[in-house]
Amino acid sequence: MPEPEDRFRLDHAGIRAAFDRASARYESAARLQARVAEELLARLSSFAFEPQVLLDLGAGTGRAARELKRRHPRAQVLALDLSLGMLREARRHQHLWRRFARVCADARRLPLASASVDVVFSNLMLQWCQPLDAALGEVRRVLRPGGFFAFSTFGPLTLQELRHAWAAADSDSHVNHFSDVHEVGNALVRAGLSEPVLDVDRHEIAYPDALTLMRDLKAIGAHNVTAGRPRTLLGRARLRRMQSAYEELRRDAALPATFEVIYGAAWGAAGRPAAPAVAGEAHIAPGSIRRASRP
Repeated sequence: MPEPEDRFRLDHAGIRAAFDRASARYESAARLQARVAEELLARLSSFAFEPQVLLDLGAGTGRAARELKRRHPRAQVLALDLSLGMLREARRHQHLWRRFARVCADARRLPLASASVDVVFSNLMLQWCQPLDAALGEVRRVLRPGGFFAFSTFGPLTLQELRHAWAAADSDSHVNHFSDVHEVGNALVRAGLSEPVLDVDRHEIAYPDALTLMRDLKAIGAHNVTAGRPRTLLGRARLRRMQSAYEELRRDAALPATFEVIYGAAWGAAGRPAAPAVAGEAHIAPGSIRRASRP
C-alpha cells in the first residue's frame, strides 16, 4: 500500500486526545457508527462461532463489546481502545453477569499473546491506524490459525464534499486520507490473513449547513489530526470560501455528506490459502469485492 503524503500522516497522540475529549458525548453523536456496528454484528451472526476469546478492537464506549458478551456469555470479551476516556465510558455497559475486560492499548502494538484470540471484531477503527499494515499484522499475530476477523473502515469517498469544499479555500489538509477497498484487500493479504472478502456501502447524510457537519465530527472525536492541518486559527475569509463552495452542492434544502464504508472479513493464517502476490503486490480475486445493495 502506498504511504500517504506527508501532509496526511496521522498524529496518534492527537487521535488519543481527541477521543478522550469526545468520550462523554460520543454515543449521542455517533449514529452512523452505531448503524455500521449493527450491520457488522449482523454479518458476524451468520457464523456459528463459539469463541473462547473475542477481541473488540477499537471498542470505543463498549456498546459492541456489550452485545458480543451478550451473544457469547461464556467467552472472554476484551474491549481494547487507544482512548482511556472511551474505556471509562464503557463501564456503563458492564453488566453484573456479563462483564468484559477493558484494555487501553494501541492497535499497532497489541499487549496480547500470539494465537490467543478466536474472533477479532473492529468497527470503524482501522482508518485511524497508520501504517495500516502494522495493525493488520497484529491482528494476524493474535488470531488463532482458524480465527476470524470482521471489520469495517471508511473508504476514500468519505467526506468527499467537505474535502472538495476546503480545497476551494486553501491548500491545507482538512480531511483524513482513507484507503480504498483494493488497498485494504492488499494489506490483508500482505499481513498473512486468508480468504479476504470485502464489499462497499455508501451512506449520504443531510446537514443543514457545513458548520453543523463539522460540529458533529468534533463531537465524535473525528478531529483533523493530519500533519498538514492548519496550525493557526482559521480566518473568517477561508471559512467563508469553504462554506460558499459547499453551498454549491445544496439540494432539497440540505447539504450532502458522503460516508463510504468498507466491510471486510478474513481468516487466520493457517489452513487456508492466501491470495497470490504478483511482482511484490498482493492481489485478491475481483469476485471477492462487492458493492452492497441498498434497501
